[in-house]
Amino acid sequence: MTAAPRFVLLFLVAFALRAEAGDAPIASVGAIGITVSSLDRAVAFYTEVLGFEKREEHEVSGPEYERLAGVFGMRARIATLRLGGEAIELTEYLVPRGRAMPPDSRGNDHWFQHIAIVTSDLDRAYALLRQHGVEHASTGPQRLPDWNPNAGGIEAFYFRDPDGHFLELIEFPKGKGDPRWQRANGRLLLGIDHTAIVVADTDASLRFYRDLLGLRVAGTSENWGPEQEHLNGVFGARLRITTLRAPHGPGVELLEYLTPRDGRKRPEDARPNDLLHWETALLAHDAKALAMRLGAGAPVELPDARLGYPEAVLVADPDGHVLRVQGAAP
Repeated sequence: MTAAPRFVLLFLVAFALRAEAGDAPIASVGAIGITVSSLDRAVAFYTEVLGFEKREEHEVSGPEYERLAGVFGMRARIATLRLGGEAIELTEYLVPRGRAMPPDSRGNDHWFQHIAIVTSDLDRAYALLRQHGVEHASTGPQRLPDWNPNAGGIEAFYFRDPDGHFLELIEFPKGKGDPRWQRANGRLLLGIDHTAIVVADTDASLRFYRDLLGLRVAGTSENWGPEQEHLNGVFGARLRITTLRAPHGPGVELLEYLTPRDGRKRPEDARPNDLLHWETALLAHDAKALAMRLGAGAPVELPDARLGYPEAVLVADPDGHVLRVQGAAP
């Protein structure tokens, strides 16, 4: 029988293991994983509507993958798609099938996660989504107000994929965001700037992502007002936002709702085959050493590196968001 799920919930209260500059254990944030109900439908949506390019597809099963996911008897199809320099992984569990996305999921629930897809022209990108009948999560595109020094002028829109996962379109004005987002070269959809997660306590999350994993704080903001409410679809939304980055890859954005505080916790029995599951890959300089540091046990050695990594272990942050700590490909 497969061992229990290998998620490790870490409460870093009594100590902090701060990574010193130049000694960060994470080399890169890698692919962002999403569990989907139909791989064919999801691939069609992400490629035909959002401009991703399918790079490869594999079907996996066996005891090593069961131990990694903590799902007995699993068989899954996994497709890797790229947009610009970033990647997502779409996983369909052929068996066992997991639970659907909670139909009443809101932007402040603690299982919330999205990817922010950068566009060079939000109006054109929004029109494209409308042509394809994509489900709104925001009331419409929003321009964040100029009184906010760190976020003013950013335009964004939340929507959903066919399984109900939240996604974001974002357009950065000149002087904000990575300078590469200003080099569109005629392209409408450019890449993934970050993945955002809702957290209950920013300081607790910083002890995990900054002090333990060594990600650096790249920016902070406090956002509120009607534009933010209509963007997130949450009345009275006031957010503390903290962006962290590894040396390479998309950022990890922490969203703490200062108000309202009624976001629901991630279900304790959630598993990777459930559709609320997201999985952020972290490429470690030394996966075994980092797994030991996290108290996660030894990484699972996979029978081959067809997925791009020879070993990995799943861990969870203080709110249950799942990360896959993986070794470098041979």
